Amino acid sequence: MSGRIAWSPYTEDEPLQQWASMVDCGDAPLTFLDNTLALKQLEKAHKVISARTASSTEKSSVPRIITLGGDHTTTLAALRSTYDHWGQVAVIHFDSHIGGGVSDYAAVNHGTFLHLAHEEGLILNNSIHAGIRAPLIQPRRDLANDARCGFQIITARDIDRIGVLGVVDSLKKRVGSSNVYISVDIDVLDPAYAPATGTAEVGGWTTRELLTILEGLAGLRVIGADVVEVAPIYDNPGETTLLAAAEVVHYLANLMAAMPVAA
Repeated sequence: MSGRIAWSPYTEDEPLQQWASMVDCGDAPLTFLDNTLALKQLEKAHKVISARTASSTEKSSVPRIITLGGDHTTTLAALRSTYDHWGQVAVIHFDSHIGGGVSDYAAVNHGTFLHLAHEEGLILNNSIHAGIRAPLIQPRRDLANDARCGFQIITARDIDRIGVLGVVDSLKKRVGSSNVYISVDIDVLDPAYAPATGTAEVGGWTTRELLTILEGLAGLRVIGADVVEVAPIYDNPGETTLLAAAEVVHYLANLMAAMPVAA
């Protein structure tokens, strides 16, 4: 999208026109035969890209990366790379599943990556989930381990009680002045808006609600982000999911451009 035609009608601003430049680094070469090896390959890709000097060195010498996926396991590789440059981070995790990261039932997969990130000391204890609504497998165990890993929960229905601004306020209060990594599982949206995902859950947020929440996070020290669990093969002819995912990426990039973070 050209910055010349991407000015927001809500803020009358386009942060990407100010100082930041975006580079498409292409696809990381991953094997589909071995998940463990694929994760190592992705970690290498992150390390190679993040080791390059950022183009705007007056703001920071370290580039900030937005990863597009794919399986949510990819966030673990991103957090490992992030730690090398930024240290521990608070995670804002948009998802319909609490198990979308903090389960401790199995080895590396899309249900354990945040649990593993905590065990490896990559994340702070002031992280938070948003949009949760999927059934729990073992409620007491799931919730206890989630809290142990440093997460609070905003459910999907909380937006009915506290509104979008209440969600924004809760997220910002939780992470405070910490460096923040934002992970967006596209299934945080209701399948009416994002059908192209592997584990859709009804009763989710609208695309407009999610974008308004993201815009409200302006001022946070966002040092990395991802948009994951997009499965194009399941999308409809209008490509509703891909359009939503692309706009989420745009909003994440705007958050980064609006708030430079030195490293």
